[in-house]
Amino acid sequence: MPRTAFSTELAPQPKNPVSQCVRAGTIVTPAGQTGRLLDGTLPPDIEDQTRAAFANLIAVLTAGGASESDVVHVRIYLTDEANIGVVNDAFEATFSQPYPARTAVYVGLRAGVLVEVDALAVVD
Repeated sequence: MPRTAFSTELAPQPKNPVSQCVRAGTIVTPAGQTGRLLDGTLPPDIEDQTRAAFANLIAVLTAGGASESDVVHVRIYLTDEANIGVVNDAFEATFSQPYPARTAVYVGLRAGVLVEVDALAVVD
């Protein structure tokens, strides 16, 4: 099954050699999205980064032909477990019920990046 890449100017472009979003058949998956803003800046706080990361995720999924209601799984990468409450609030504001399944892990990310999210969506 061939894969097709999608891109949008509504989210920051990847700096690495990856597609912003890929669709293969009914599966749509974006590259990991951080809280980087369109102008390339990174907000210093977890709340703004988390809101921006989820906004970037939805923009990229939309470019691939998916919506938040098509998302079946979300992966969240955090640098500090104390920030899970902020992520829970943003997750609830981004997705409708029934919520997608979710994995949250605590990792080291690039300097200044506090959160990164990616997802798996299935479309008709």
